[in-house]
Amino acid sequence: MGLEKILSVAGKPGLYKLITQTRSGFVAESLLDGKRISVGLRSNVSVLSEIAIYTLEAELPLREVFLKIQEKENGGKTSVGHKEDKIKLEEYFFEVLPNYDEDRVYASDIKKIVQWYNILVDKDIADFSEPEKDSESEKESDKESATE
Repeated sequence: MGLEKILSVAGKPGLYKLITQTRSGFVAESLLDGKRISVGLRSNVSVLSEIAIYTLEAELPLREVFLKIQEKENGGKTSVGHKEDKIKLEEYFFEVLPNYDEDRVYASDIKKIVQWYNILVDKDIADFSEPEKDSESEKESDKESATE
């Protein structure tokens, strides 16, 4: 399962796996305790694959930040916990992503990233590679553009 199906729901702790869509929103399952919740369309929900982190040059997708953490930790959990003090979290994040924008990435953001990474590693959802595109649809679009 990729980050396209993993959600962060505002006001709810941890991460959620998208189960199904309903007329009024969707059903998600907590990765922490397995409980299912119904989430309305008005709720503030973020899909992890759509989140990016500010760097001094550009925005870096969260998937790539997770890959850098995974590389630093050799695939294991982080060496700092998400409840560490601000200085420790910032030092750790600087080791992982030396060019992150310190003015726009807050300690609370780093806490979430560390916590989310550890949850994903615990649940064996640590494949942060680029999702594969459907090669058939790419071939079809290439044919269409060639005939126009």
